[in-house]
Amino acid sequence: MREWDVLAAADVAEDAAKEFAVGKEPWPLKGFVVRYDGILHAWVNRCPHAGHALNLDPDDFFAPEATLIRCMSHGARFEPDSGLCVSGPCTGQSLMALKCREEAGRVLVTAPDSMRGL
Repeated sequence: MREWDVLAAADVAEDAAKEFAVGKEPWPLKGFVVRYDGILHAWVNRCPHAGHALNLDPDDFFAPEATLIRCMSHGARFEPDSGLCVSGPCTGQSLMALKCREEAGRVLVTAPDSMRGL
C-alpha cells in the first residue's frame, strides 16, 4: 500500500470532481476525487463496463444535474458516495474505490502499487 498526496482539498468543490494521476509513466494510476455532501471520495477513473476513463474533458465527471457521476462513452450513472452504477450498461457494478483522507488541507489517497496502470 502506498499513500499519495494528490491535490489541495480546497480544489474539490461540493458536487464536483478533480482528476489525479500518481506513479510513474507509462502506467500511472489515474483517479478522481469528488466531494459529495461535504465528504471526499476517491475512485479509479475506469468504467466497469468498458474499462476506459469515465471523462472526456478534464475534471468533467458529473452529469448535468450534478447528483451522479457519468461515463461519457455509454451514459452509465454512478452514485458519487458509493460508486454504485444505478443506470446504464453496468447497472449493479461499482467504480473501484480508493481510500482517501484530508489532512492539512491536502487530499491523500491510498492504493496498492499493483493498481498502477488501471
